[in-house]
Amino acid sequence: MMKNYKLEIAYDGSRYYGWEHQKDRDTIQGKLEQVLEKMTGVLPDINGCGRTDAGVHAKEMIANVHLETDKTESEIKQYMNHYLPDDICVKNVSVASERFHARLNARGKLYTYTCYIGDNKPVFDKKYVTVLDFMPDIEKMRRAAEILQGEHDFKAFCTNPAKRKSTVRIVDSIEIVRNKEYLYLNFHGNGFLQNMVRILTGTLLEVGKGKMPAESMTEILEKQDRSLAGPTAPAKGLCLVKVDYA
Repeated sequence: MMKNYKLEIAYDGSRYYGWEHQKDRDTIQGKLEQVLEKMTGVLPDINGCGRTDAGVHAKEMIANVHLETDKTESEIKQYMNHYLPDDICVKNVSVASERFHARLNARGKLYTYTCYIGDNKPVFDKKYVTVLDFMPDIEKMRRAAEILQGEHDFKAFCTNPAKRKSTVRIVDSIEIVRNKEYLYLNFHGNGFLQNMVRILTGTLLEVGKGKMPAESMTEILEKQDRSLAGPTAPAKGLCLVKVDYA
């Protein structure tokens, strides 16, 4: 009997070309589908809650997939983890309602961008942090973050300016926290555009560096011009942490 399964997945995105399957390129979705095809004999279509960029990591990517198998949820999880590479882990498999869709039913997402601001090299974290060569002014960054919070048209913070769909999103929280040698930028919202979190991060870091005033966020939002925002921060510092469902 065909059932709809909900998958909770964690992965190190360092060597992958993002989530979405691509021809002749290693992707997270592609690896998962290959293993499930091996298990069931049928190539499935996995729905992810979003599309992480190449090099971006996830602690909790949610996906759903319809499968016909005699295996239990625990056996599916065990099978997948046996055949998946070591940098992808299926944390949980559960039977979902027939109407559950990982992307369409998602209500919010939490992303964390991690920067290293210490004096020594982060030898064991180097694949997961962006090393800053300056000490940012965190209070200025927080002032800029306050302006960016809320419902806005984030067209200036998207790498796809020709996007035809709405670029209005709600970012209900931007939290900037320092913990010793690490600086964490936590973004929670109802959805994010292509590269949006990385561009928001790059812009806030420009504010922290003193290259942009915090107040300029208002103009950037109003003019909807990508060239006015900051650079796109490197992918390796970004991680999808949590996905919210009703």
